[in-house]
Amino acid sequence: MWECRSCGAGFDERYRFCPWCGAVQRLKIVEYFAALPFASDDVTKGLRVSRYLERPGHIRFSVWRPGHVDAAISISEPEGRRLAAFLTATDPQGRLPLAHRLRQSAHALSETLRASR
Repeated sequence: MWECRSCGAGFDERYRFCPWCGAVQRLKIVEYFAALPFASDDVTKGLRVSRYLERPGHIRFSVWRPGHVDAAISISEPEGRRLAAFLTATDPQGRLPLAHRLRQSAHALSETLRASR
């Protein structure tokens, strides 16, 4: 059972609004990502990512097809930040990490100095 933030009444946690006073209970931001169509039924599937803003916050990943959830899993905020860092660091289209860029610059400078001697 959850307790309403507004009126204090108890209710089942599956409700997004208090059934007694109507107050919003879960604040979240949602984004939908289309799946790659590897199989004919994948065309309509997608990944819904929800970030819950109340404390403690968490991030939920849900595999959807029209009108149905196939699977869902939640991770903590720290794990969400770790996932974001992983995706950023391994993005082949993204910028190289600062340390790597500095090594490249240092190597280029040493090559230039060596060639000028």
